[in-house]
Amino acid sequence: MLRTLLIGALAVVAGSATAAAQGRPCGPVDHARAIHQAWLKKTPVASPGRELGMEEAVCQQRRLVQLMSQTLGPRAGYKVGLTSQAAQQALGVSTPVVGVMLQKMFLESGARIRTQYAARPIVEADLVVVVGDGAINEAKTPSEVARHLRALHPFIELPDLVVAEGQPLTGAVVVAIDVGARLGVLGKPVKMRSDPEFVDALAKMMVKLSDDQGRELSAAPGAAILGHPLNAVMVLAEELKRRGERLKPGDRISLGSFGRPVPPPRGRTLTASYAGLPTGPMSVSVTFR
Repeated sequence: MLRTLLIGALAVVAGSATAAAQGRPCGPVDHARAIHQAWLKKTPVASPGRELGMEEAVCQQRRLVQLMSQTLGPRAGYKVGLTSQAAQQALGVSTPVVGVMLQKMFLESGARIRTQYAARPIVEADLVVVVGDGAINEAKTPSEVARHLRALHPFIELPDLVVAEGQPLTGAVVVAIDVGARLGVLGKPVKMRSDPEFVDALAKMMVKLSDDQGRELSAAPGAAILGHPLNAVMVLAEELKRRGERLKPGDRISLGSFGRPVPPPRGRTLTASYAGLPTGPMSVSVTFR
């Protein structure tokens, strides 16, 4: 039922992908170039505005990804955003949104980066899964999704909201800024399992983001992402079909945020920990300087 509702809601965005997939030009305003320039300079940009439609937003996202790939390399996968009801309500949408992740966006656990790594940096506990084979595009349940995944990684995403504070931030604007994709820190992979115990545990696990002084900054169960984190993969696959794309072996998928985002704290190390999986606890860390 949840999948049906999500995909039904995503149909609102269906037309958004059509023009982009067919190669039609975007509108007269080149929002992507302005966003990219701000992205490079790490300075906030004016919002494209509330009048930006979803079809135009997807087209602008494609332009932006092309510009970013000049320095960040080819596509490495995708990210699913606005995966909580609270996030969707805050931006006036009823469905998750989809962005693209590029090769050089991924860092290794233990990475040390500047606090101001972005125009408007935030930190989120996340989870990345790796596609095993193309049959994942037809998966109908979390268990079926799991059968076609190769691995999962603990993941701290380091997004960039980029739009100036106080400027309109709608669902379409989030799509246009590539759902804030900027950087992320990958932990060691865990081999994916599709048995009921493991799949159920993914929804029940507890994900926490803490600092090196023992302060808990956020906490949420796996079910915080669309009732089950692997539901995000099905929503992504449906949206990609509308864009004329398919998930491919090796694609990395950032599933969404567990708990609220936090600002990066200078001089602190943040760790995302995952408890409750049969394979044992997982963690990933990043240090801000």
